Amino acid sequence: MSDIDVEVAVVGAGLTGAATAWALARRGVPVALIEAYPIGHSHGSSHGTSRIVRRVYDDPFYLRLTGRAFDSWSRAEDDTSTALVRLTGAVDHGAGRNVAALPPKLAAEGIVSTLMSAGEAAERWPGMRFEGQVLHHPQAGHVNADVAVAAFARRAGELGATILDNTRVTSIVPSGAGTRLHTVFDAGTRLHAASDAGTRLNTTSDAGTRLNTTFDAGTRLHTTSDAGTRRHTSSAGPVITAGTVVIAAGPWLPDLAPGLPLTLPALTVTQQQVFHFTRIDPSPDWPVFVYKNADTQIYGLPSGADGGPEPAFKVAQHNGGRPTTATSRDRVIDPASRDIVTRFVREFLPGLDPAPVAEASCLYTNTPDEDFILDRVGPLVIASPCSGHGAKFAALTGETAAALAIGDAAPDPRFALSRFR
Repeated sequence: MSDIDVEVAVVGAGLTGAATAWALARRGVPVALIEAYPIGHSHGSSHGTSRIVRRVYDDPFYLRLTGRAFDSWSRAEDDTSTALVRLTGAVDHGAGRNVAALPPKLAAEGIVSTLMSAGEAAERWPGMRFEGQVLHHPQAGHVNADVAVAAFARRAGELGATILDNTRVTSIVPSGAGTRLHTVFDAGTRLHAASDAGTRLNTTSDAGTRLNTTFDAGTRLHTTSDAGTRRHTSSAGPVITAGTVVIAAGPWLPDLAPGLPLTLPALTVTQQQVFHFTRIDPSPDWPVFVYKNADTQIYGLPSGADGGPEPAFKVAQHNGGRPTTATSRDRVIDPASRDIVTRFVREFLPGLDPAPVAEASCLYTNTPDEDFILDRVGPLVIASPCSGHGAKFAALTGETAAALAIGDAAPDPRFALSRFR
């Protein structure tokens, strides 16, 4: 493939990167979206069928931000013609959560909520038990992360973005002539598809079959098969020159940081575990929930096909992940976390079979203060909505990173790198 020259390059095609490419392409900005793995992969933080979207925070700043995020999700659904958010409502409870203090904060932002007793909540949602007072708010639910990533990337391509997956960025070098990104292709099968809109797609299959496809005046398809041989070599990819580079690398950001002309805070990557359980009686439409006591935070929400036989419910521990890196993670499920979650299910979710039917790991990238990084330094935009609560903001984060990339907005001081100096 020849070298590529665009106005903006986006590194990383998880929820944030794919949403950023979509937001830029909607504005008519020439953009390339670059992903080291197949788009929709399970190596980072954006895979799976279920992520919570909700309004409740103690901090008024995030309360306001959640409202803007719902507006962004609506725009994304309209533009991609894809249902992304399913509303179920949400409940908060537990001895570590002073839910009685929350309604005035929510009301100040126009968020409807209701306080009820544990008994009232258990009567409303059979199969669930509660501890202490329960806060319910209806503007909450979940987003299918796999569907959202695919929709953002697909729509960006339809609008003219250049999409490159299985393309690993090895260096980012700002210069007066434009920032240059050097890449390598991970070997295996690549599909090179070019349309008149300028969209290119590179994918790899484990079978080792190479397909080179060009859409022009006539479509040509050339294939070769290596009889299922799996290859683990790389070849030089294109050099990409961009006026601005958005780095949305998630847990790979610490790996890229030493080569960047800026200073990042100490970022901690942790491996988290999620567990899926079968609903015994799927007829009650359960809300998503967040539970907190002095030591543990547990959350739960409906899950899709990645949760085993449907209908399933995903339950996980928000805290307690073990430190790792994006490249050294072992994907081994922590038995201590499994025990904590299954004990919680037995005590508070009798409507679930307490034996997990599926389990998986994912990665959190944590800043010291758990706020995000959305800032621009020279030609680089760092987009890291992280610390385990960023997925609900993905559509908004993409629009924000796009605005930073084209100089249409200034960084919010709350998310600026300068706060760490």
